[in-house]
Amino acid sequence: MSSRAVVKDKWRMKQWYTVLAPSVFGNVVIATTPADKPWKLLGRTFEVTLFDLTGDFSQVHIHLKFQAYEVKDDIVYTRFKGHELARDYMKSIIRRKSSKVAAIVNVTTKDGYGLRITGVVLTAFRCKSSQRRAIRKIISEVIFNEASNKTLDELVQAMVFGNLANEVFQRAKKIYPLRKVEIYKSKLLTIQTPEGVKKAVIVPQKPES
Repeated sequence: MSSRAVVKDKWRMKQWYTVLAPSVFGNVVIATTPADKPWKLLGRTFEVTLFDLTGDFSQVHIHLKFQAYEVKDDIVYTRFKGHELARDYMKSIIRRKSSKVAAIVNVTTKDGYGLRITGVVLTAFRCKSSQRRAIRKIISEVIFNEASNKTLDELVQAMVFGNLANEVFQRAKKIYPLRKVEIYKSKLLTIQTPEGVKKAVIVPQKPES
């Protein structure tokens, strides 16, 4: 049998699966993907923009990562894995003669999920080091407190739709005039399971026969 025929046979053996976004994004279809075994899809990461989910072009710079954690029939279910703003977008909003203040915060949500979140504040002009320290403290406090009082779904919505950034803006602007606040990046570190908290790492394993 030729190599081309072997490849063709392998593709015939594969089944197509429909990949859904998490329920917080309405379980919309984000991809279709082939696999010869459903368990091989577990742990796979799918990347989309918020624009792909909402149709709002102003959100095209917000990149989302979802990870497959369950396959039923021909449906792949995913959970939020993290987000990041496009680098070109971040470069476009940074100005000379102004200050960029960033804080990286590890948080735990009300329902037990652990995340690492990066908040960025851009000031209108260059500020003093003491003011940068005060702003960084506010970023950390707001992110930590908001996460502690929200479920994972609520926190994800607050991060990607701007509510969390706005909360930081309202508090930090009292320290120094601001131009922009962004929740630049997030990453899911741990998940809550019936057995307790465990790392948010999914390794596909062949089920026992």
